[in-house]
Amino acid sequence: MKQEKRARAHVARLDLTAAQSALLDGQAHTARALWNLLHEYTTFHQGRLAPLKACDEAIRAARHQIDWMAKLPAQAAQAVLKTYRQAWANFFNPDHPAMRPTFKSRRSRMAVDVPQARDLHIGRINRRWAAVNLPKVGRVRFRWTKDLPGVTRGGPAGRITGARLVKDAYGWQIVFRTETPAVIPPPHPGGRIGIDRGINVALALSDGTTREHGPWLSEGEKERLRRLEKKAARQRATHRKGRPISNRQARTYRQIGRLRATAKRRTACWQHQTSTELAEAFSEIGVEDLQITNMIRSARGTAEQPGRNVAQKAGLNQAISGEAWGRTVTMLEYKTADRGGRVVKVPVAGTSQTCHRCRHRDPAARDGIRFSCTNHACGWTGHADTNAAINIETAAGTVVAGRGDSGVTRSAKRQPPHAA
Repeated sequence: MKQEKRARAHVARLDLTAAQSALLDGQAHTARALWNLLHEYTTFHQGRLAPLKACDEAIRAARHQIDWMAKLPAQAAQAVLKTYRQAWANFFNPDHPAMRPTFKSRRSRMAVDVPQARDLHIGRINRRWAAVNLPKVGRVRFRWTKDLPGVTRGGPAGRITGARLVKDAYGWQIVFRTETPAVIPPPHPGGRIGIDRGINVALALSDGTTREHGPWLSEGEKERLRRLEKKAARQRATHRKGRPISNRQARTYRQIGRLRATAKRRTACWQHQTSTELAEAFSEIGVEDLQITNMIRSARGTAEQPGRNVAQKAGLNQAISGEAWGRTVTMLEYKTADRGGRVVKVPVAGTSQTCHRCRHRDPAARDGIRFSCTNHACGWTGHADTNAAINIETAAGTVVAGRGDSGVTRSAKRQPPHAA
């Protein structure tokens, strides 16, 4: 019987020189250009994908004939082709939420794949640092924060199957793809809990407790971000369309990106700590099956039918996006599974409008964060998020099926291209 494997990722910060960083930037731009060339070829042929062999031969010939194409390692170029074809396969799959592949702009995330682990040659330097080989870049140090399977003597069993280099506002990072033997954990001894995600209260639990956090940026950081965004707006107003941006404008964008990346890192840190605590304490966690992309849709409307309260809705959308509700559930799912528990998604309808005590449903019962049951025989009063969390816990036995759009007509953006 074949043993099951568990795939995980480990992110580490790279310590690059200026020359090495410039080489990786060039590889990432080449990978993006290769993606766009593949998509241009597919678009020109009205969505008919060329055979894999033909694409492979074309990439090999281009790497010999075009100087800048040779900057990208051969294995990384093959990974771009594989990823592009997989994007179309996900789009063709009616049960997959992937949208139609599009061109990648220069604002897209810079990334380079290292698909073969045998090229990495990971070695430990000391307690804090290790080194890895990157194709066409050389030996690079990275921050050692945990034992990697198959690298540390006496460490976890398993192996590293590859890596991906990703750049953010703080610089380049390496994401190791690890594969370890799947171990069936014993049943979790904890109880069941319901969680309501919100804006005023980050996480409200059905036992009456909450999990809250402070602002992701300090007041000084918020003020600096506001000033930088105003400065960027002035620079955009004087920028001539079609010409490259100035060094000052690029520096302003980097400073804005650094502050936003700081907020994102603090969000992820709080989510990791909180999700680990909940996964260790409870065996079954109920959450609402929210369609977040629909919730944060703009209320602007059209010229013929303009929306109402657009600014207020934009602020709400920004607050929801800042909480990253979907990432919280993703962390809870794999952490509870590793500990023998599970996450149950329950239907959204009525959880915030129904009294958990008498089951009377009335939209007027909720007034902001206050819930007052309108059933005179009950009259329960309390925090609205706690009431919703109790309803979620009660309904946690009903597992929601997938979010497939079977039987629903696709929008124009989701219309599939012609099959090959």
